[in-house]
Formats: sequence, C-alpha cells, structure tokens
Amino acid sequence: MDVNAPLALLGGLSPAAFMRRHWQRRPLLVRQAWPGVVPPLSRAALFDLAGRDDVESRLVVRRGADWSVRHGPLPRRALPALRAPDWTLLVQGLDLQLPAARAMLEAFRFVPDARLDDLMLSWASDGGGVGPHLDSYDVFLLQVQGRRRWRVGRVADPAWIEGAPLKILRRFEPEHDWLLEPGDMLYLPPRWGHDGVAEGECMTCSVGFRAPSREGLARELLLRLADGAPSDERLYSDAGQPATTAPGAIPPALLAFAEQAVQRALAERGAIARALGEVLSEPKPQVWFEAGGARRPQQGVRLDARTRMLYDEHHVYINGEAYTASGRDARLMRRLADRRELPARDCAALGADALALLDDWAGSGWLHGSD
Repeated sequence: MDVNAPLALLGGLSPAAFMRRHWQRRPLLVRQAWPGVVPPLSRAALFDLAGRDDVESRLVVRRGADWSVRHGPLPRRALPALRAPDWTLLVQGLDLQLPAARAMLEAFRFVPDARLDDLMLSWASDGGGVGPHLDSYDVFLLQVQGRRRWRVGRVADPAWIEGAPLKILRRFEPEHDWLLEPGDMLYLPPRWGHDGVAEGECMTCSVGFRAPSREGLARELLLRLADGAPSDERLYSDAGQPATTAPGAIPPALLAFAEQAVQRALAERGAIARALGEVLSEPKPQVWFEAGGARRPQQGVRLDARTRMLYDEHHVYINGEAYTASGRDARLMRRLADRRELPARDCAALGADALALLDDWAGSGWLHGSD
C-alpha cells in the first residue's frame, strides 16, 4: 500500500495524512467511502455463525429504558422475531471466519497489525443499537446495508448508568447527528461518545483496534519474562544475619536478593522486546488451529486468517512464539508478515532452517500452501 496516495476510503486523504490529522485526534465522516459495498455474508449466515460456540456473539435488546444482554452461542430460537424492533446481534472476529471479511480488514492495514483487532458485524432491527457509549480504542464504522443514525460528541461525564448490563453513558450531549447510508463510513478516536440507532433493518461493520492498558501489558510481559528467564537455582543465604529483636521485619538482604532476581530477568538483552512480540502475536483465547497438510516444495504460502505474525529488528513472531531471524531469511519472513503470503520463488530463496519452520507452521495449520 502506498501510504501517500489518496484513498476514497478516507475521503481522498492519503493514509499518511489521515494518521497525522485524525488518528487519535478527531472524527472523520466519509460519504461513499466504499461505493457498492455489500455485507460480507447474508443475514441468515450471520445468524448461523452466532449459534456456534467458537464464535463470539452478543444479543442486545432494549425495552423502553431497560436493556438486556445475552452472550453466545445464540441459536436461532434465542433471537427475537425479525420484525420485532429494538434488538441487535453483534458477531466479533468475522475476519477469522470469512475470506470476504478478511479482505475488508486488509483495507485498513495502514495501521500496524499490532494494533489491528478484528472486524465485527452488527445486524439490527428498526431502532436497534447498544445505547450511547464510548470506547477506549479507535473504530471505523462502515455501513454495509440499510441506514443507521449516529449521534457523536465529546464526553464530559463518562459515568455509566448504574445497574445497566451495558456501559451506557448516564449523560450524553451529541455534537453531530449523521445518517449513514450503505458505503458511508465514520471514524471515531478513543473516548468519543457515540450512539448508533438503526432506521429500518441494517448491517454495520466495525473495524476495531487493540489498546492494551499499561497495567495489563506489564502483567503479561512480566509473566513472559519469568517463563523465559535463564535458569538460576541459587538459594538465598544469609550467613551474616545477626539475631533480631524484630522478627516480623523483612531483612534488607532478602529484599536486595529479590530485586536482583527481577533485574536479572529484565537485564537480558532484547528480553522485553521479545516478550512484547510474543504477547502481541498471541491469538485470541477462542482461536484454535486444525492440523494442516504438508507444503509442497514448489508451493508458495499464505498465512491462515487466524494467524498473527509480527516482527522486529531481530525476531519474527507468530502466534505467540518468537524466532530469531537475520539476513535474507529475515527479509523474506518480514515480507510474509507484511503481505500475509509469500510466492514460491521467495520460498525457494529461504535457507534450510527457515524452510523447516514453514513446514512446521504448515503442519500446525498456521499457514497453507498456495499456488
């Protein structure tokens, strides 16, 4: 992707200009961002997906001022009648299930994959929505069928309605009121309040992004660092410990021993970078892979839709695992991560160790042979 070329998807802005002017800053409404867009699947197929236990889904129903939420799997009998107003079905991770949804997500890869989360599709009957709320992450809202009215504004009071099953804003004063038709798209930065209500039956695709909290990321990194720390079985010793009159006090020498143990894990060169790559490339908890077949020597490869592959200066990361890479192999592996496929001629240029990795990943179902 040429990040300096204008895109209709972004209202004629280039990805570079969009990231400078709007990303994490202010909303952008684009009329006919995706002319002729069609939903990645039919209503019936979406309802079928919601009934599966390997797909994350939610049913939101409003009855006057009262809201209810039910989490999937949601068999068809659990859903209200089509003509019943004020209900919404949301299905997460559509890109993991459908090539058409994955293709839609590809259009937004001017944002790093480490931040890109998934494609969610919501179907709503007339009046359906999830109430005024705000998200902690960026989102693109692409109307793919029917019409939805969006009220948008900055939020002075982020308090929620107490006792509600959804995080619905207690006070919301919109600054904008936009009716989106098929092909229209709205970008919202984090913490902007929004309330989308269907006008008739409609479908909306949401491209969401990951925004890890500092606390949560630190916790995951420390766990990874502990697992990957070099073995050291040395025990604490205190041959010089004098008799104490304060037995409840922690000895300073024991505190120093503990600090050194943690610092040793953090001091390893590249340890934090490696742990970060492993954490960011870890698939979602509900994702699993089926064993794949052997890759023929003359074949190229393509990543499975569920595979997350990233890289840094010294490693490639795939589905939570780290591999050291350098030279030509590193360049080609990075190309695989960026393009999510590698043609046969590039595979043939890989060294024996890198080819063995491709074969292992194919056997695990992480990638597949392609012609």
